[in-house]
Amino acid sequence: MRTDLQAISQWITPGERVLDLGCGDGELLAYLKKEKQVTGYGMEIDTQKIVSCVEKGVEVIHQDLNDSLDYIDDQSFDTVLMTQSLQQTNAPDKIVDDMLRIGKRAIVTFPNFGHWTTRIYLGLRGMMPMSDALPFRWYDTPNIHFCTFKDFEVLCKEHNIDILMRTVVDSEHEANWKIKMLPNMLGEVALYHLGKK
Repeated sequence: MRTDLQAISQWITPGERVLDLGCGDGELLAYLKKEKQVTGYGMEIDTQKIVSCVEKGVEVIHQDLNDSLDYIDDQSFDTVLMTQSLQQTNAPDKIVDDMLRIGKRAIVTFPNFGHWTTRIYLGLRGMMPMSDALPFRWYDTPNIHFCTFKDFEVLCKEHNIDILMRTVVDSEHEANWKIKMLPNMLGEVALYHLGKK
């Protein structure tokens, strides 16, 4: 399993009730069910990925995350997860608020659009960046809300969200001392463990 997903699993207590928004093929939830005995389900819009979830024994709901989550009761989960999907939603601030309404805690991961390679690419080429982490052109990218780690932390402050833990990693999902010194410049993916103040 990817190292960022392993890091996320360390923030989950055995037996928790978990909701995984944009769960993809269900890899993380299947792992958590096996290793941490969690209960819960995922939400996914892609029908092929839903089939993969079912094959892995993951309960999944077919839903676009841009549709309202108001029907889910407050505090009905211990942890609500969203990995690598926040930047693809219409209203990321509303999604994060909903995650902390639905769950006692939330875990969010997203790519850093403030990484040094993105800055140089835009500065030298004058075009929206493309890389292994961002393989799309500006007109076909699923990413509609670009943000940096600093942007996200400002959002948390404005919405009274407590950052319980933050891990910043490179494209291989590994952390190192350089990234810890300059996370917003050198980190490519952030993992945030959040709670409500």
